[in-house]
Amino acid sequence: MKHLAYLFLAVPLAAFAGGSNYGITPGAHPNLAGKVTEWPVPTPRFARDPAPAPDGSIYISVMSGNKVARFDPKTQTFREWDMPPGHKPHGVLVEKQGLVWTTGNGNGTIGRLDPTTATITEFKTPSGGGGPHTLVITNDNATIWFTMQSGDKIASLDTKTGAIREYQTSGGPYGLSLDKAGNVWFCRMGDNMMGKLDPKTGKMSEVDTGRGSRPRRVATAPDGMLWIALYGNGKLAKLDPSAMKVVKKYQLPAGDAGPYAVAVDGGGMVWVNEINTDTVVRFNPKTEQMRVVKLPSSNTGIRKMIVDAQGRLWYMGSHSGRLGVIE
Repeated sequence: MKHLAYLFLAVPLAAFAGGSNYGITPGAHPNLAGKVTEWPVPTPRFARDPAPAPDGSIYISVMSGNKVARFDPKTQTFREWDMPPGHKPHGVLVEKQGLVWTTGNGNGTIGRLDPTTATITEFKTPSGGGGPHTLVITNDNATIWFTMQSGDKIASLDTKTGAIREYQTSGGPYGLSLDKAGNVWFCRMGDNMMGKLDPKTGKMSEVDTGRGSRPRRVATAPDGMLWIALYGNGKLAKLDPSAMKVVKKYQLPAGDAGPYAVAVDGGGMVWVNEINTDTVVRFNPKTEQMRVVKLPSSNTGIRKMIVDAQGRLWYMGSHSGRLGVIE
């Protein structure tokens, strides 16, 4: 049964488009009504990350259940695929041709699922582990970049050959995004740093996000700015990748409520959730106004959000076992 809610609050601030790197261009939804709809997933065993597909469907990684699920918004039905033993998919994305890529957090692999034939191929990381975590794809579909949280590495995969290259870093790299110049930005949560990798030279650099900030996830806006969820202090940060500095931080309405996932739509609107209070915030960088969506389920547990081609925000409740959309 789907779950509906219309719960929207406006929160003014005292003070002040988008690439998700997920295979589709995020749309804009300027007249958002704040309608929230949720559906229980077939296997709610820590289903955690959603990803949009070119056909409008939403794919989900079911980590503990070792499955990949697909939701068809038109028919409101689900389909599932079993992943290889021990794969435990963490992140998921769908490239332009419809192939589904996953991070095999359990066995140190990157998985490729062809939904049409149900064929699954795994590509082993050179180190044989490292906890592949979050992944993004370049606009030309040629390269997938992913973090290896337990291995303290950033890695790339050639989508044609399956070849993987690893780069050493620190801080338990978590979320990542690509800036307009093609640099890889990643959250070094344990170091309170944002890391930057130049793929052309392999050079690493960093930007300090502040003591106790614990940056968790990052998204690139249409204007090139990076938006970061600071899990440690309840703030949303704006980083200028050209200037290599955080230009502003915004305190979120719920205080220190664990900002976790962040996404930016095609109009530059920033979405960030507050995982400890079951709220999602929509921030307008131009007016510096925040609108709060109260989710219909308690203990939702959002760890990843994405914006689809229509500008709708999709999230997966890893605790509630419900897939949700805000439109």
